[in-house]
Amino acid sequence: MKTKILLPSLLFFVFLLSSCTMDRNNPGYAYMPDLDMYYTKFAKAYAANDILPNNMVNQPAPAGVVARGMEYYPFHPENVAEKVVQKDKAGEVLINPIPATDESIAEGKRQYKIFCADCHGVDLKGNGYLYAQKLFPAKPQDLTSDYIQNMKDGSLFYSITEGSASGLMGPHGTQITPENRWNIINYLRSVVK
Repeated sequence: MKTKILLPSLLFFVFLLSSCTMDRNNPGYAYMPDLDMYYTKFAKAYAANDILPNNMVNQPAPAGVVARGMEYYPFHPENVAEKVVQKDKAGEVLINPIPATDESIAEGKRQYKIFCADCHGVDLKGNGYLYAQKLFPAKPQDLTSDYIQNMKDGSLFYSITEGSASGLMGPHGTQITPENRWNIINYLRSVVK
């Protein structure tokens, strides 16, 4: 009788100990592991996706949406040809409201390092990490070039907001606040002076 109770108890105890682990990164066995709730399947922001509209993971904000405390931005192109026209219009209409103070330039540099340096490089020459590691198909624009430095502030603001006409640079309007876009422009101007 003792062996009938002792053997199952011992097996249960061994099973109980085998379920314990010291590895905090491994949750052990998962019940129904094929479901998304256990192991999240994610997509990279700039990767292609067959499920989402435009086959893009990083979706633009819905038309007409204005974040609380922000101003309406009227330059949203429908296609590539309109992107060039809108960029020129933005260059004529939009004027940088933030003076190029030391604080603005410092914040612009900080924002540049966060959002721009991976592609355009720390030195602004277009040789950032993504390009150097061959993770980007074409060399990003050299931001110290005459082409960029002669561009109007409004056109630069537009390019940061809506992306480049070529489509190689994605839109950053939903990621960078308008104030910080102007700060980045102040920083770009200060580097070449």
